[in-house]
Amino acid sequence: MAQFIVNPKPFLADLVGKIVKVRLKWGMEYQGKLESSDAYMNLQLLNTEEFIDGELAGFLGEVLVRCNNVLYIKASENQGEEGTTAAAPPAQDAPMRN
Repeated sequence: MAQFIVNPKPFLADLVGKIVKVRLKWGMEYQGKLESSDAYMNLQLLNTEEFIDGELAGFLGEVLVRCNNVLYIKASENQGEEGTTAAAPPAQDAPMRN
């Protein structure tokens, strides 16, 4: 079996602006548009959906994922369709109590 070595920083740079799936060490999976990543490989996702055990758990909007929580990141299979992520409503502020 041939090994294919990928440098992670150029890999992440190529994914910016695309829909990605990020799996955390704790089992949750986030899908959203990769807005940016920094030198530590922290990730900023937009229009993010949370999946737990493969089931949609909710819409989170803008999310920052700290680098040490990431198990893996990959491009979403449905880049052309963009699934429900592209059609997700914009995040709204919670009503304030007086």
